[in-house]
Amino acid sequence: MGIAATLALMPVTAPAAVTAFKQAVAETSARDAEIAAFYRARGFAPLWTGEGPEFVARRQALLDALGQVSQHGLPTSHFSPEALLARMGAVKHDRDLGQIEVELSRLYLEFARDVQTGILTPTDVESGIKREAPLRDRTQMLTDLANGDAAQVMAALPPHTPEYLRLMREKIRLERVIAAGGWGPAVKSGKLSLGDTGPAVVALRNRLIRMGYMPVSATASFDSALEAALTRFQGDVGITPDGVAGDGTLAEVNRSPAERLKSVLVAMERERWMNFAEGRGERHVFVNLTEFKARIIDHGRVTFETRAVVGDRDLDRRTPEFSDVMEMMVINPSWHVPRSIVVKEYLPRLRNNPGAVGHLQIIDRRGRVVSRSEDFAQYSSGSFPFAMRQPPGPGNALGVVKFLFPNKYNIYLHDTPAKDLFNREVRAFSHGCIRLADPKDFAYALLARQSDDPVDYFQSRLRTGAETRVDLMQPIPVHLDYRTAFTSAKGRTQYRPDIYGRDAKVWDALSAQGVALPGAEG
Repeated sequence: MGIAATLALMPVTAPAAVTAFKQAVAETSARDAEIAAFYRARGFAPLWTGEGPEFVARRQALLDALGQVSQHGLPTSHFSPEALLARMGAVKHDRDLGQIEVELSRLYLEFARDVQTGILTPTDVESGIKREAPLRDRTQMLTDLANGDAAQVMAALPPHTPEYLRLMREKIRLERVIAAGGWGPAVKSGKLSLGDTGPAVVALRNRLIRMGYMPVSATASFDSALEAALTRFQGDVGITPDGVAGDGTLAEVNRSPAERLKSVLVAMERERWMNFAEGRGERHVFVNLTEFKARIIDHGRVTFETRAVVGDRDLDRRTPEFSDVMEMMVINPSWHVPRSIVVKEYLPRLRNNPGAVGHLQIIDRRGRVVSRSEDFAQYSSGSFPFAMRQPPGPGNALGVVKFLFPNKYNIYLHDTPAKDLFNREVRAFSHGCIRLADPKDFAYALLARQSDDPVDYFQSRLRTGAETRVDLMQPIPVHLDYRTAFTSAKGRTQYRPDIYGRDAKVWDALSAQGVALPGAEG
């Protein structure tokens, strides 16, 4: 049976046939509670296999959508339009028709979930990913399809953020690069800089040309044009742009387009995990852990940006990924030391020397300061009955301000006296919280929505030296995310190292689901 004939497939309308069709729909849909509820509500009437142009349009829209799954980096083996057409064309009886009716709904819902909110369950991939995929109500999705234009409903499923669309374009570009043979031989050298010559310089030049960082050139020397191209490349991979090809730079230069494509496909899946029905917030804070930066986004535009320090690479210090809502800031904060730090780091020192970590107060359950004459050697990590606190002051670990979005992970944004860390290229040093290079300016930007003079408002409270809570009149969503590939409105796609190894795990999970690179099976 041809495509046109298959799409025009009609049920037999005799009463006995209708009964057989509905019975098959009822029996087949019973395996899925939400699909069953949808069909019960409509008296087991067809959504896909009925008579009339709207049914043909739905079938055509689904086949068209399934034919585009590769554009979204979805596993093509899950969604074969040809296999679906074959099954539709093989329908001979009304029971077959009822079964294919339910199969079309099941396939539509599987496709809709994958393209809209991701193939994977984020929390199953890695313990540091605390994000919940924003799944939609499946019965409502079927109802929306029944009541709307099928092509428009299908087209609205994927994320429509500029980031997702740009990642799709980068995916296509990298696939073309791979098909054309890649970026050429790797650069084999220890260090290259202005004035150098030889085969390694030629290899570096050729890779940068193929990557699009400089025009075609026949020079065999490391000249100013090559230096400028290398500087641009370094900026795009998060390396200090000094125009010198050291070990770190060459490691990034030598990464294959297939490696970059993996990062892009993972970023597309991560973008689907954040395809919230309500959006990310017209104003929100976005922290990309791999980039070590925090931004305020207003209506899709970056209005504030600062460098950040994130959790150390040690497993128990890594910053988790999740979204929450910032409700307040605390000026002149106390640092209430997390229990894990108290028992793992400070208690062993107190056992040996009660006067250790003297900048911290030891607090009992009633909030009273405990004398340092206490015999701390009697306590274990499980029996230590005290908390520890650092009062406000110039040396406070949280600096002069912290920004709270209450969460069970005890993660927040804050100032720090350790300003030198912001000059590092890789800034993974904290116990998990996000330290900001420009916390006062960050506070001013937030307070500008509720004060005519945010600088004076903040500074007047800072000068008191007293711990002061300031509620945000407009709470702001905060998204802590992890992208090794990300885009901007202008310029090239940026890439960063997988500092926690999380994207490698996401890729492995995608690959296990059938996502494959060009030329690979699956």
